[in-house]
Amino acid sequence: MTEREKTLCLAGFMGTGKTTAAKKLGEATGRRVCELDDVIVQAEGKTIPEIFEQCGEEGFREIESRELEAALRNPEIILSCGGGTVLREKNRRLLKEKGLVVLLTAKPETVLMRVQGDENRPNLQGRMSAEGIRELMEKRRAAYEAAADTVIATDDKTIEEIAREIMQWEETLRGHQEG
Repeated sequence: MTEREKTLCLAGFMGTGKTTAAKKLGEATGRRVCELDDVIVQAEGKTIPEIFEQCGEEGFREIESRELEAALRNPEIILSCGGGTVLREKNRRLLKEKGLVVLLTAKPETVLMRVQGDENRPNLQGRMSAEGIRELMEKRRAAYEAAADTVIATDDKTIEEIAREIMQWEETLRGHQEG
């Protein structure tokens, strides 16, 4: 599979800007944005916290893997992954095979500022502090890095700057395939 046939995927910890960047990229490129968490909510007819409560994290991850596989069949979209999508080896393999993965990062203090008060973050229950976020980020760091084709820090950047960086990287990568 060439880079041209792969889906552009945004991955990273919650609050790093995946959803906002995907929307901006969709506006700039005319591509449809697929928000993996929204797809899961629609498919299951339940909120993310409800799925976690009823199925546990493992059950949620099963649903997430199924929906990820389906989404990656469409290279014309921009896929915004959930914060924990890359935690499963199966998902990282799928993303590497069928996606171009941009890992968005941010400092724990930036993430805290962005997600504070958001009740839809079951993995931050009891961790809504810079230190709690730092600990969870550190636990996930190896999985994020293993999935990434490139890394873009989002701290102190406008959404336009982040989108421009992603588009330039994608253009360079896909452009090299034509020759």
